[in-house]
Amino acid sequence: MEKKKTNKKFIIILVALVVLGGTYGTFKYIHSQSHEETDDAQIEKNMNPIIPRVSGYVDKVYIKDNDFVKKGDTLFTIDRRDYQLKIEEANAAMIGAEGNFAVTKADIGSALASISVSDANVLSASGNIESAKIRLGRITSDYNRYENLYKSHSITKQQYEQALAAKLEAESQVRVLQQQERASAFQKSVIVAKSKVSDKQTEVAAANIKRAKALLDAAKLNLTYTSVTAAIDGQVSKIDIQPGQLVQPGQSLFYIINNKEAWVIANFKETQLNKMVIGQKVTVKVDAYPDYDFEGSVTSFSPATGSRFSLLPPDNATGNFVKTIQRLPVKISLNATNDPEKIKLLRPGMNVDVDVHLK
Repeated sequence: MEKKKTNKKFIIILVALVVLGGTYGTFKYIHSQSHEETDDAQIEKNMNPIIPRVSGYVDKVYIKDNDFVKKGDTLFTIDRRDYQLKIEEANAAMIGAEGNFAVTKADIGSALASISVSDANVLSASGNIESAKIRLGRITSDYNRYENLYKSHSITKQQYEQALAAKLEAESQVRVLQQQERASAFQKSVIVAKSKVSDKQTEVAAANIKRAKALLDAAKLNLTYTSVTAAIDGQVSKIDIQPGQLVQPGQSLFYIINNKEAWVIANFKETQLNKMVIGQKVTVKVDAYPDYDFEGSVTSFSPATGSRFSLLPPDNATGNFVKTIQRLPVKISLNATNDPEKIKLLRPGMNVDVDVHLK
């Protein structure tokens, strides 16, 4: 029986494949001892949301989709008319508050003047009372002397009655002056009470001025918010607003992407983190630009795995447990040595391959 001929080409190809496979496997093993790699990584950039601070209808849009803008450029404006009316209203309230304050200050000045007049009246009445008391004492002495003389029949009844009338008149004058003094003191107390009320009214008027000024300043500030400007240099995303559209405070309308700075978020398996530390060199290959290698370094590790930050984090105690390898987000900063023009070409969300040099 004739022996089958051995296919030398097959043997050569098989040996070549074995050698190549062994070489590749050896290379990958040696490489894995000093490198950690993942393709679960994306480019990230600062995305500044455009959020209006006041409500209103969009008046005019100055930009288009994907436009480049500079810091301070006007993006769109909101109808200003309502806010201009609020300024006029606040200004009128301010003028009214200042008028009330002036009136209450005038009332206080008038009250102080009246208090001074009342003090003078009280002092005058007190002086008149003292004079009347001195006169009463003299007349009373004369009356007592005339009374003794009348009892001894040394003077006529007419002279006695004249002395008595003078005494009664002097006593009446003292009482009248005392009543005047009390009336002046009472009038002063009333004026003092009114002045205290005016003081309180002045404080209220001053507070109303501050409140009106605050409302006026707020109205002026809100008017400036009707012009929405760019906070940074960058490129705008798709513009989803049109003139006449109603926008609300806190409503995210679109984004400005900062193209000057970029970094990578790489999601490594937890089993890959054993030898990784901050500061290690990283090579980043972007799928969109495979001919250029970006250089970077490990900057920080997330405080928790990605699943913990999800809307519904897993709870292993709720059912049957199946162990799943978790991934931890790692931030990789791109070095300043990279070409700035290449950095500008990167877009948030682009897929990249990350190679961390452990040694």
